[in-house]
Amino acid sequence: MTYSLEKFRRLAYDTLKYERFQHTIGVEVFAHELAKRFGLDTEAASLAALTHDLAKEYPLDEQIEKAKKWDLIYYPEDIENPGVIHGRLAAYILEKEHNIEDKDILNAVANHTLGRPGMSDLEMLIYSADLTEPGRDFPGVDNLRQKLYHDLRDGTLACIEHILNHLRESNKPIHPLTLLTYEDLKKANNANNIKESY
Repeated sequence: MTYSLEKFRRLAYDTLKYERFQHTIGVEVFAHELAKRFGLDTEAASLAALTHDLAKEYPLDEQIEKAKKWDLIYYPEDIENPGVIHGRLAAYILEKEHNIEDKDILNAVANHTLGRPGMSDLEMLIYSADLTEPGRDFPGVDNLRQKLYHDLRDGTLACIEHILNHLRESNKPIHPLTLLTYEDLKKANNANNIKESY
């Protein structure tokens, strides 16, 4: 299916503050590049990247209110740390207001903050591109980008490990869904390594 990426680029521009719009374009550029590298749908990657933060500018109390109204609260931790729910809100808006029906795109947008067990390649790509887009500059980001270029699953696991370490060092709460995602990817990687060693 063909999407009007220009329409969603304009929507992002009109919806987001300038810095967040710049970040969004960075995610689109990197997501498109990674999608091309791994033979994924570049248009789907661009669309998910352009829309992943559409609900980020809502005040947190409004995000909670909308998430409750739309039945998008899945864990008590969602309320305790509402910064994690904007992806689900953005996916809901995409589906209901912009008639996007592709479940993989919707999941990639919904799960870009926490991940989920059994992530598709597109979900991993958006999750990782969000953390490592060209505008990001933190210790170790180049190493994460290199891992992503080499292997999407390994790279995503490295991104989640980076986030978990950062949360632990900052004494911030770790959402159970991120832990489940980490365990799932680690298990898949171990199984893959065992298979390759035979």
